[in-house]
Amino acid sequence: MKFFKPTILALSLLTFASGCNDEKFLDVQPIGALSDEQLNTPGNIEKQVIAAYSQLGNDVYRAPYTSMWPYGNVRAGDAYKGGNGTADVDAFHFYETFSFNRVDVGNTDELWFLIYIGVSRCNDALRRLDAIDAAAMPTKAVRQGEVRFLRGHFYFMLKELFKRVPYIDQTIPTDQYGTISNVALSNDELWTKIADDFRFAVANLPDTQPEIGRANKSAAQAYLAKTLLYQAYVQSDNHAVTSIDQSKLNEVVTLTNQIAASGKYSLHPDYATNFLTVGDNGTESVFAIQFSRNDGTPKGRTDRGNCLNYPMNPDYGCCGFHQPSQNLVNAYKTDAQGLPLFTTFNNSDLVTPADFQANTVDPRLDHTVAIPSHPYKYLPTFVFATSWLRDQNTYGVYMSMKETVLPSDPSFQKTPPFMTSSKNWTIIRYADVLLWKAEALIELGRQAEALPIINQIRQRAGASTARLKNAAGGNTSNYRIGQYPSTGWTQAYAREALRYERRMEFALEGYRFFDLTRWGIAATTLNTYFNVEKTKRQYLQTARFTQGRDEYLPIPLNQINFSKGLYQQNPGWN
Repeated sequence: MKFFKPTILALSLLTFASGCNDEKFLDVQPIGALSDEQLNTPGNIEKQVIAAYSQLGNDVYRAPYTSMWPYGNVRAGDAYKGGNGTADVDAFHFYETFSFNRVDVGNTDELWFLIYIGVSRCNDALRRLDAIDAAAMPTKAVRQGEVRFLRGHFYFMLKELFKRVPYIDQTIPTDQYGTISNVALSNDELWTKIADDFRFAVANLPDTQPEIGRANKSAAQAYLAKTLLYQAYVQSDNHAVTSIDQSKLNEVVTLTNQIAASGKYSLHPDYATNFLTVGDNGTESVFAIQFSRNDGTPKGRTDRGNCLNYPMNPDYGCCGFHQPSQNLVNAYKTDAQGLPLFTTFNNSDLVTPADFQANTVDPRLDHTVAIPSHPYKYLPTFVFATSWLRDQNTYGVYMSMKETVLPSDPSFQKTPPFMTSSKNWTIIRYADVLLWKAEALIELGRQAEALPIINQIRQRAGASTARLKNAAGGNTSNYRIGQYPSTGWTQAYAREALRYERRMEFALEGYRFFDLTRWGIAATTLNTYFNVEKTKRQYLQTARFTQGRDEYLPIPLNQINFSKGLYQQNPGWN
């Protein structure tokens, strides 16, 4: 949509209720227009706040930012791009191989554009909220907290994707946008700006909200904890981790303790509940994108960011993207004690049905990966088959499942040629909060306190096999998962266990690459992955991660041009 791009940061977005992704609406002649003053009423300001919320899920398949699967999973070695060969949405192939990525990839530019629409909607709502008297709008402070929470979310995504972005808030006049550089703030200062939004939200949001989906105090505490955890890993200009800020880690522990003390959250007894419609807004959901269907809109407010990720069988029909890597599948293998095989998991491949019985595996494998001959999405009579795959010669035989629903699910909706659903997409779940705390404790040298937290996550995984049954009632795979013993639980071992646990717990949910980057181990991990994986996948022959460049996407060339050269390119991309 080139029409918008030159004025991306100047959008006033007065059509706040649209949310349309079709270009034809640009051709419709307006039948009337509202003045800026007419919008400054409590009722219309409330609509502006809703408009900011709506941008959480206004992504498109070419540039998704709900699950972040192309950037957090495909770039991390947890998934192959999938689809109909490397030219099918080739930008995702560029991201996966790194060596082919460029500064002029249109999908990267669109991603930047769409997230900045979210920032713009937040700033417009905040400008109006700041100007109205609290007596006229009693919800003013709460709505300010919500919108600053949302703005923090959009900037957090921009930060983890691009690192250096222009920070523009509601106090900056539109005619000054062109003077704000993407390097006006240091790396640490930009993190602090994002944290400030969440701090404001913590101070102004209530413990509970009368309407489901609105951010509350605990959600703000959680996002603040996440921001501080990322900020704690101090990076050089070339993205190397140079130190870890202990004071920020201590605040992470305090915040996560406060969330736990609220009593509102707990792990679902069954891990599967997180990925089923029945789990929407459940006790493990701290903050989630709310989708809908049959809501009066032409196509529903459904999950378009994941619409490419359904299998190619008659019940679905499209499009075969987001295929788990062999490396990820192998990573679920466990030893005789049910513990991960940290260094040897990839020595052999799990391929045939017999392999999944001859080896013991973490049960989370069958919650995450669709495997030939195994039931798809917990339905024993709906068995995943290789005929459901689109290009198994290129991308292998596995598919991702967490983001999909069954054809019979009440949230399922076809939007030809794609499949979507109105199932929520959770941005923060309580398991994440627990593992943030465990990570902070380990880096503070308090690894003994982290041990029961990690074991709590593993205990839940071990108890989550009731839905993992074949048609005969037996376990789909040979499950064995154990608890870590206290003996030998050193800081180094605890760190390795925590990092592995995050991969198993959140595989294919969009976090892995960003974890690797903030830990400073992306280059080592991914080049080790490529050295083995390219022997199995021909299309990865030239794939290579360049340290000091590939930790972040390039600043889109279009944006540098629109800024008249004010924006500076990320290191290594010139």
